[in-house]
Amino acid sequence: MRKSKATILSANLEAIDCSVEASWEADIIIVAVPFEAEKDVARKIQEVANQKIVISISNPLNSTYDGLVTAPDTSAAEELQKLLPNAKVVKAFNTTFAADFSSPLIDGKQVDAFIAGNDESALQTAAELVSTVGFNPLVAGDLTVSRTLENMQLLLIQLNMKYNYNWLAGWKILH
Repeated sequence: MRKSKATILSANLEAIDCSVEASWEADIIIVAVPFEAEKDVARKIQEVANQKIVISISNPLNSTYDGLVTAPDTSAAEELQKLLPNAKVVKAFNTTFAADFSSPLIDGKQVDAFIAGNDESALQTAAELVSTVGFNPLVAGDLTVSRTLENMQLLLIQLNMKYNYNWLAGWKILH
């Protein structure tokens, strides 16, 4: 089993290539896999995810990037919550591009990262994590709001492809 450690700001991170092994000790489990793989990962970690925060970052995109594969009355995060009924699933990091993580500032403005979930304590913890990695956390609502967040990222991907933003784009609420 491969292990690596790194410290990012004030968060300790340990990457392990076995989802079950990594999940036993984790306070927060980030399911960083494509939507198609979430069901398999959830099956593997169901026991160890009990009462833990599980962050869903996936966007259930179809192969042509013109729609989502989930039904309109659900989201990837809600589907993950069904698979992990005893976990505290939070939607986070799905409205940002991977390239934004190296610099969550675009044109001098901090990129917003939207968060949705049903557990207030889990939302607060996720907001702290989002802030620690450099984004501006915005709690958007309960887990059903993840439907909107997934559609927001679909739109951002479509705009990126149309206008060639070089995958350096993000959302910002101006007020």
